Amino acid sequence: MTSANTLRAVIHTATADIPADVWNSLVPSTAGKPDNPFLDHAFFLALEQSGCADKRTGWQPQHILLQDDTGTPLGLMPMFLKSHSMGEYVFDHGWANAYQQAGGSYYPKLQCSVPFTPVTAPKLLVPGGDLEITAALLTAAQELALQRNASSVHATFVPEDQARLIEATGWLQRLDTQFHWHNDGYASFDDFLETLASRKRKAIRRERRDALADGLTVQWLTGADLREHHWDAFYEFYEDTGARKWGQPYLNRKFFSLLNQTMADRIVLMLAYDGPTPIAGAINFLGKDRLYGRNWGAVREVPFLHFELCYYQAIDFAIEHKLAVVEAGAQGEHKLARGYAPSTTYSNHWIAHAGLRRAIADYLEQERASVERQQEMLDQFTPFRKGERTDGHE
Repeated sequence: MTSANTLRAVIHTATADIPADVWNSLVPSTAGKPDNPFLDHAFFLALEQSGCADKRTGWQPQHILLQDDTGTPLGLMPMFLKSHSMGEYVFDHGWANAYQQAGGSYYPKLQCSVPFTPVTAPKLLVPGGDLEITAALLTAAQELALQRNASSVHATFVPEDQARLIEATGWLQRLDTQFHWHNDGYASFDDFLETLASRKRKAIRRERRDALADGLTVQWLTGADLREHHWDAFYEFYEDTGARKWGQPYLNRKFFSLLNQTMADRIVLMLAYDGPTPIAGAINFLGKDRLYGRNWGAVREVPFLHFELCYYQAIDFAIEHKLAVVEAGAQGEHKLARGYAPSTTYSNHWIAHAGLRRAIADYLEQERASVERQQEMLDQFTPFRKGERTDGHE
């Protein structure tokens, strides 16, 4: 174990300032490839170099790299100094409003997350999970917040074991719910459907049939099959949907080209075609044992096509490639009827001001109880036949 007085936190204001091999050496990996694609140095680099996550957009990189006195990297905490709360999927707008009404300044704040990505992944990147290094990263984050005059530090979509560890150091904990599909060794989509109640099984078959009733076809594209014209089409879909949801899409066209240059083998782009013309698409990312659904869009309204591209095609792909889980993004109770079960997500929050911290702690205690009650209720409405597994807790 490294002595505490030999540790040094270096703040990097760009992912490019940290060599890719150094960054990825600190990320949980298999055969040299990060288990979670969103932790890859290339993903952060594309976000920053495309201008999606930089100072101009309110995501100023402040990555904490922990080193020993020889310069050996020991731990990493991806961090951004933020001037707003957009693109996070763990909503603290109410906290910000309350603090500012009381005369405080909630922004800037520090955000430890993958921008625009509501996917659970380690946020304290410490090989072997050394507790001393982990604690040093948390301390460095708090000290950085004070140096930057930030009100708080937020680590969002943290694995449960890491969230519990962070909570034990005095950070607050928050719970939320996502919906994940679990592969119980199915041989086919029909094999999965047989585990559902008859009414739900028939409804899904009808949705799939209606989605492609007009002769639409779906293609899966990954690796060398991905071309710029595919991204041109997908970006048109994404831009149209993003503009309606957020007013302005978070990701720009350059981002997808950069990803295609460095991470094409971790991407599965699903496009729906009317003859030779693509009309809708969904982007997914490949992890070690799961598929992550992220963004979708369409230029034509087709009943149930959203469900087909984002949920059912993802299940088909996971079954064919023997992936254990499909994570279909944030929120969405409509996923429940389609075989996606409730799963708890965790985040941790360090609040500098004692009064604000007490108020948020009281709120979170009530919110956690509400989330737990809601999940118990949701578990009663999963579509599985009586006696089948009905919970999605991992």
